[in-house]
Amino acid sequence: MSDHEQLHRQLIDSMTASGSLRTQPWKRAAAAVPRHEFLRSGFFRLVDGTTPSAWAPVLEGGDGWLEGCYADESLVTQIAGTIVPADIRGEIMRQPTSSSTLPSLVLRMLEDLQVGPESKVLEIGTGTGYSTGVLCARLREEYVTSIEYDEDVAARAQTSLARLGMYPNLVAGDGLLGHGENAPYDRVIATCGVRTVPAAWIEQTRAGGLILATIGGWLGSSELARLTVHEDGTASGPLLGGGVSFMLARPHLPPPLGLLPDLSTGKEREAVLGADILNNWTSRFVVQLAAPHAQRLTLQQAGRNEDVLIDAESGSWCALYEEDGRWLVRQDGPDALWDAVEEQLGRWHAAGTPTLEELTVIVTPQGQTIRW
Repeated sequence: MSDHEQLHRQLIDSMTASGSLRTQPWKRAAAAVPRHEFLRSGFFRLVDGTTPSAWAPVLEGGDGWLEGCYADESLVTQIAGTIVPADIRGEIMRQPTSSSTLPSLVLRMLEDLQVGPESKVLEIGTGTGYSTGVLCARLREEYVTSIEYDEDVAARAQTSLARLGMYPNLVAGDGLLGHGENAPYDRVIATCGVRTVPAAWIEQTRAGGLILATIGGWLGSSELARLTVHEDGTASGPLLGGGVSFMLARPHLPPPLGLLPDLSTGKEREAVLGADILNNWTSRFVVQLAAPHAQRLTLQQAGRNEDVLIDAESGSWCALYEEDGRWLVRQDGPDALWDAVEEQLGRWHAAGTPTLEELTVIVTPQGQTIRW
C-alpha cells in the first residue's frame, strides 16, 4: 500500500469514527477520491505565533505536503484573490480567499444533503474540486453542476477532476445567481457562506428539493441551514448546529468602513448586557439578527479598550467599555444600535435561550427571517 493510500484509509476511518461519514454510499465515494489530487498546486500553512497571521507555502513533494493533504483540516489554497503557493518564497501576511474545506465537514454536509441515486445537484463554490469529485463518485457526473466565482480556481479544479476521469458540468460565474441552464435541481449545496439565501437558488430548485447553505454575518458567527423549497416559491428549514463556518461569498463580504465617526460623542448609559456576549458563538449569532449590517472593532479610546459596533448601512454606532465591574455603552446615529441588541437578546433569554438548532430560517420573496 502506498503512502497516500494508507493516509487516505486513515482519514476515511477517522471520519467514520467521528460520525461525519455515516452511510456506505458516501463511504465508497470518499474512498474513491484521493484528496492529494486536488492539492497538487500546494497549500499555505499558518506560521505559528504570527500576528497578524502569516502564511508559508507547502508545495507538492515538500515537507509535510502529503500528510497535510490527508489531515482533517481546511487548507488555504489562495491568498489575496490571486496568490497561490508557487508564487511565494517565504511568508505572506494577507487574507485567505480560497481553501480546501476539511474533509469531515465536506462529508458531513454531503450526508446532510440527503441525495438519492438520481438527484440533480448544484454545488455553489467548486474550490479545489474535491467535494465535486466526491459528488461525482456518488452520483453520475452529468447530475452534478458546480459553479466557481474565480476563473483560475475553476480551471485548476477542472484539471484535477480530469486527472481522475471526472467531467461534471463546471461553470465559471457568480454562484449567487445559480445556473438556470441546468435547472431545476433536486439539491443545492453551498461551500461558501451567505448572509441571506439568494432567490435564484430557490427559483432553480424543484418543489420538495433541499438547499444546504451556511448562513452567517459580519460578526463572524454562522450556521448550516437545510431548507425545503415549497410550491409557493418560499423555503424554510432548521439550522443544523455544529458551528459551521465558511468564507463569505465575495459579494456578501462587508464593505470597507472608511472614515470612522467621532466615537467620543453620543449618549452614554449603563449597559444591561456587556460586550462579552459578543465572544459567545450562539449569542453573537442572535446579535447579528438585531444588527445585520454591524461590524465589530476593538479600539483604544480615552486610554481604555472599547468594543465598537458600526452599522455600515445607517452609520449608527455603539461603543462599550467596562469600568468598576459594570458595562457602559455610548451610542449615536439614526438608530440606537445597542438598544436593539439588548432587546433582541432579551427576547431570546425570555424564550429560554434556545440553541441554534431550535432556530428556523424562512425565505420569501420579501426577504429572509430567522426565528425561534
